[in-house]
Amino acid sequence: MENKRTQLDYKWVIVVISGLMVFTALGFCSSSNGMYVAPITSALNIARSAYSVTTSVRYVTTAIVNFFFGFLIYRFGAKKLIMLGFASLIASSLIYSFANNVPVFCVGSVFLGIGLSFTTTTMVGSVVNRWCSKSKGTIMGVILASNGVGAALARVILTPIILSDDYGFREAYRVVAIILLFVAITMLLFFRNNPKGEEGVRIEKKRVEKSAADRAVFKKVYFYFSLVCIFFTGLVLQSIVGIVDPHLADVGLDPAFITTALSFVSIFLSISKFGVGFIYDKTGIRITSSICYVASIIGFTSIYLVTREAQGLTYVYGVFISLALPLETIMLPIFARELFGENSFNSALGIFVAVNTAGYAIGGPIANAVFDMCQSYRPWLICAAIIMFVVIITMHVVITFAKRDQRAQAEPKLEAVNT
Repeated sequence: MENKRTQLDYKWVIVVISGLMVFTALGFCSSSNGMYVAPITSALNIARSAYSVTTSVRYVTTAIVNFFFGFLIYRFGAKKLIMLGFASLIASSLIYSFANNVPVFCVGSVFLGIGLSFTTTTMVGSVVNRWCSKSKGTIMGVILASNGVGAALARVILTPIILSDDYGFREAYRVVAIILLFVAITMLLFFRNNPKGEEGVRIEKKRVEKSAADRAVFKKVYFYFSLVCIFFTGLVLQSIVGIVDPHLADVGLDPAFITTALSFVSIFLSISKFGVGFIYDKTGIRITSSICYVASIIGFTSIYLVTREAQGLTYVYGVFISLALPLETIMLPIFARELFGENSFNSALGIFVAVNTAGYAIGGPIANAVFDMCQSYRPWLICAAIIMFVVIITMHVVITFAKRDQRAQAEPKLEAVNT
């Protein structure tokens, strides 16, 4: 009884330090990246278009690494990958702190992509799935919501350092490296791969069953339709988030109003991640995914209709886009588990995150190409709403076939038990 109590209690240690991992990795190494663009390009006389290549390098690296996530985590375990992730993030920060040209920044971005692959959404989904038997959506939501708090603290700590002189960004990256080192030591000391006792034995048994399950999943047609849905979800959502600022400026909104309104998005996003996880635990995948996808369409429509006379619609956009953005984070582990089961969870999740990230890399250039042709982002907003409408229908068909398949597989096992 005492061992069981200890095991149950230690789950919450894992949840807390996983939140700390996301707080630091996403908050200080990803969400804060925008603060560095102007200081770096100005100090080093680099064109912003050239510097933007570093972002593409990061996304491509993350996509490639995540394709192999399932194999890597079964081969090496979560703890070793997390340690590799933090080592890569520290290396990235140090490389950035010494870089003088775009190629060196690209090298740093490769390490950044590797580091974020092993310390953020994919890893959190795997860890929560392994350690938590109930309320998985809510717990994932709480952990991933720590990103917003981390980003806010990063801005407070790093902005004065970056602005201290023309090369203040170098010192800021070194401060980040030190913070990452302390969090890495914490993970090293307190993180465990598996719960102790019977749960650990069960997980090791699933390790043996995993390969056969993966082969079965990759033969299913609806697996590839789900990949298309997740790819276009990432493409559309990231492209819209990336063009909102210039679109609102184009329609004549005051810069101060834009800053205030979009800050609201960051605050509400942290709340919505927890809310979406809670809704999933109470209602299931169909209702939760429908809420997120419909919210995206309402958000795109709202921002399309914004004018100087109807600028309040920006806040409507903020509410609904915040409900849609969990499709890129908390919903990916949910889709992986609900559609393809426990045995294929890590492999499916890694591939989902990979194709979602590939969508990130393509969405922005497409949106801006539409602007160059039409001198407005409104045509792309219409296209985005149509794409998401098709995606929601397709994803529901995928869910239907997956659930039917799972019932068919369960029936022979039930008959064997009854016999």
